[in-house]
Amino acid sequence: MTPTHLPGRVAIRSLPEQTRTPPSPNALESFNTAPADEVRRALLACLNSPRWADRIASHRPYPDVDSLLAASDEAAYDLAPGDLAEALAAETLPVLPEGTYGAAHTALNAANAAYEAKFGHAFVICLDDLAPAEALDHVLHAIRSRLANDPDDERVLTAEELRRLARGRLVRHLRGAGL
Repeated sequence: MTPTHLPGRVAIRSLPEQTRTPPSPNALESFNTAPADEVRRALLACLNSPRWADRIASHRPYPDVDSLLAASDEAAYDLAPGDLAEALAAETLPVLPEGTYGAAHTALNAANAAYEAKFGHAFVICLDDLAPAEALDHVLHAIRSRLANDPDDERVLTAEELRRLARGRLVRHLRGAGL
């Protein structure tokens, strides 16, 4: 598969396969016992916030996946504005389904440019619970409606989307037993 590129932006890859299979107990055991630097790298791939990653890694071992996800959520809720800015700096445009037509990329690129000009960071949105066929409409609707937000309201929404992204990435990481 060759990724499609937006002019001057990032590659749009196909959406990750959506599965509801919970991570195996072995994945949690691997997470709990892996070396701290390995866990920290894996966590930073989920959300590029050293404070978030250190907090989750330092509270290991977790008795179950739900406890780990609750800790992830709590750590994300506690991020300071500087932590959020650091995490946002590593985010890219949302992933869209493979085969999305060029006009959609143009519309998304224009909406994202307006969003970045207004808020000073990339637009982030979690698409984990969405069917791939609905992703483009959802992203375009969300970015356009969020452009009407004031900066304080948008900061709250962005922090929630980052929390959801981190949670989904952490679950996918555990499913893949990447440690």
